[in-house]
Amino acid sequence: MTNSILASYAEVGGINHLDGVNLPSKSGIASITSSLLRLLFPGFFGEKPIQTSELKAITRGLVNSIQTRLEEEISKSLEYAPPADSGGKDLALLAHDLTLAFLDKLPQIRELLQTDVEAAFDGDPAAISREEVIVAYPFMEAIAVQRMAHELYRQHIALIPRIMTEWAHSRTGMDLHPGATIGSYFFIDHGTGTVVGETCHIGNHVKMYHGVTLGAKSTSDVEQLRGKKRHPTIEDDVTIYPGATILGGETVIGAGSTIGGNVFLTTSVPPNCLVIIEEVKVKVLTKPNRTWNPDFQI
Repeated sequence: MTNSILASYAEVGGINHLDGVNLPSKSGIASITSSLLRLLFPGFFGEKPIQTSELKAITRGLVNSIQTRLEEEISKSLEYAPPADSGGKDLALLAHDLTLAFLDKLPQIRELLQTDVEAAFDGDPAAISREEVIVAYPFMEAIAVQRMAHELYRQHIALIPRIMTEWAHSRTGMDLHPGATIGSYFFIDHGTGTVVGETCHIGNHVKMYHGVTLGAKSTSDVEQLRGKKRHPTIEDDVTIYPGATILGGETVIGAGSTIGGNVFLTTSVPPNCLVIIEEVKVKVLTKPNRTWNPDFQI
């Protein structure tokens, strides 16, 4: 059995990673991301309640732990894909600087996440409190991880941002690419099956529902599309209902517009428009060997 597997390694080499640099650890990144959520939302993602009197010590311990672990993973990422603008700086020193720069962004990320909590609470009559939104809504975990991963993506750190958002994807059912730029007061209600592509630009006060896809119009010529704007722009105050598909880098949904459920769009929509599907017919037919009930209504 061992020999046959070794033979497979020789014959099917495209899925081997041998004699190369040490790649970032998926389990390590998952653990770091979990710790970061505890840092962003003190008292929500841990196992024990936190008292104000102990907040400073707990925060210092978390920051130090995250810094050490993240710096190690960023070092691996830089060895795998050194940034073009590193200027010959030592990779270990660069990893240290990038880690500190990322941690310095956490207060700003928290400010954005507070707006997301408000958007969810204001946008869902089923929400009984902001605490429920944070502790129970998978959207909050998905957007928190995306906003953190986006900062690492902007630093041109390879692999780690995508590992983070795919970890969140597997837990929440929402695929929010770390490259997407997402404004304040963002909310995805229910959320399962939602896809937001890498080059999406989403404005402020945007509300989406489950099953929405903000994708690329075509991926037939992958090399020509790499690094290009291929996903739509959603302007401020837009609502997108379940199952809608909006594709293309030149597609812009104007501010204040509403996209109805199951709409398929590859063209832009002006501001303050309502886009719906018309002339959809629902038929109720009698099954064979069944008697039609004339009192039945749909």
